[in-house]
Amino acid sequence: MYQHPYSQLYNIIRIYLKTEKERTDNDTRMTLQILRRLTNTLPVATITASTSATTCQQQLLHTTPACCEIRKLARLRVVDNSELGKRAMAEGRPPRCIHVYNKRGVGYIGDKVLVAIKGQMKKGILVGLKQNQKPKQPKFDSNNLVLIDDNGTPLGTRIHVPIPTILRTILKEKTLAKGADYTKVLAIASRYV
Repeated sequence: MYQHPYSQLYNIIRIYLKTEKERTDNDTRMTLQILRRLTNTLPVATITASTSATTCQQQLLHTTPACCEIRKLARLRVVDNSELGKRAMAEGRPPRCIHVYNKRGVGYIGDKVLVAIKGQMKKGILVGLKQNQKPKQPKFDSNNLVLIDDNGTPLGTRIHVPIPTILRTILKEKTLAKGADYTKVLAIASRYV
């Protein structure tokens, strides 16, 4: 017998609108069976019956794809040899983006971002991104970042990865417009792509 999926969801809602005293172990088992059929996944929950109530322990499954854009809370990779960046990457706690300094709210190559790293707030320049780029701009395997001071001076003395050549023109334009000297980031780069 075919049942419409919405009728099954209606049953789940009906069960959980009951008070906790009226709800039984059988209701909870039936709800989990319906959810398994609807999602077509492996068992998502296990049930342990106790004397007072039924507890449900769920395994959280990650179903959304990874976001390649630089937005808030995006993980970045520090590619210079600054002491703070090396410690954060060695511990496996990469910096996370807090704010992107542009009107769009999405970071692109050459944009300045504010990151949280090792409990501190630092600024950085994006020098390589995973997301789809404009023509003639390379796409990288990771979201690369160079840490800088407030006046644009890099915290490290060397950049370990190649950076895109288009970054020269982007940073020169921003240096003239903003007043800070971002061209020092270009001086510590060893290779260009």
